[in-house]
Amino acid sequence: MSGIYIHIPFCKQACHYCDFHFSTSMKKKDDMVLALAKEIIMRKNELLDSAGNENQIETIYFGGGTPSVLSNDEINFLISEVYKNYKVVENPEITLEANPDDLSTERIIELSKSLINRLSIGIQSFYEEDLKMMNRAHNSAEAINCLTEATKYFDNISLDLIYGIPGLTDEMWRKNIEIALSFGIPHISSYALTVEPKTALRKLIDTGKIAEPQDEVASNHFMILVEMLQKSGFIHYELSNFGKENYFSKNNSAYWLGKKYIGIGPSAHSYDGEKRGWNIANNSLYLKSIQENILPIETETLSKSDRYNEYIMTGLRTIWGVSLERIETEFGLDYWNYLKKQSQKFLNDDLLFIENNILKPTAKGKFLTDGIASDLFYLNLED
Repeated sequence: MSGIYIHIPFCKQACHYCDFHFSTSMKKKDDMVLALAKEIIMRKNELLDSAGNENQIETIYFGGGTPSVLSNDEINFLISEVYKNYKVVENPEITLEANPDDLSTERIIELSKSLINRLSIGIQSFYEEDLKMMNRAHNSAEAINCLTEATKYFDNISLDLIYGIPGLTDEMWRKNIEIALSFGIPHISSYALTVEPKTALRKLIDTGKIAEPQDEVASNHFMILVEMLQKSGFIHYELSNFGKENYFSKNNSAYWLGKKYIGIGPSAHSYDGEKRGWNIANNSLYLKSIQENILPIETETLSKSDRYNEYIMTGLRTIWGVSLERIETEFGLDYWNYLKKQSQKFLNDDLLFIENNILKPTAKGKFLTDGIASDLFYLNLED
């Protein structure tokens, strides 16, 4: 089973914290939709196995950018191109990332009549001051209204929340989570506010206009989030993702479980089990290349150490953990011995534990997962 990710590189305005690839100019939107459709066709043979059999597509994911800036006709056109050129399972998960300001009642009803069966809504916060600080395109009232309407027409909805925002108290953060839970949403993705280089947020902090986010505050918000969502029946199945039973994101789970996927559009990434690829992150150059029938993609073949490190990172972030048996059989005894040695200090400090030969982070270790994983990476093995 495989997935297709379609990157829509347009946004109405730039959020201060975002370092994803997008443009706020819609001038090339029509050309881009045609180019995305053409890339879908150009890459239709990439998912064939060694015997020439097609890998079935079980997820289609519109990410970005802001995919909801596309019209329903444009979205349906791209979905139809996938169906024409790939073998799609009977009930695929088809997700549209959307912002509240794009989700009027009329738009939601239209989307509910399409093949889109999952919405991922970028709420981020229900507080006006947070939304203004982040330069979000929507306001708090639009966030409430869109969830009120979306839940009438869609069962499978995810929403995003950001914690660790300067000025966001524990009480305010609890209220954010309570409001989200009040809509009966079955999936929540939540991330710490991170300050990326060359973003507006970095500049605002450097000029003293916004306070630097504090790790201690973010860590406390994370613990509150985990406690409240688990009490409400959510399963913490990945570091930043919580889902009710049967509502895990199939698209994201495929990434973490190492399944194959194709990334369509500028800056989109792909993986075929051995090689990673990434498209050029420039709209004009992407369009020019596709129009000339050239795939604007660079690839790298992953070494054994690369694959080991990726498995450590993704495994520790998920409920599936890192299988010590798989480490030994797939990577060899040297890797197994190295992992046992490197993980010992984290086991002693109650940040990791082993259960049924699976290495996992403890409740205390979860917030520190990425740092722990980097200490377990194998950097010096020759493949």
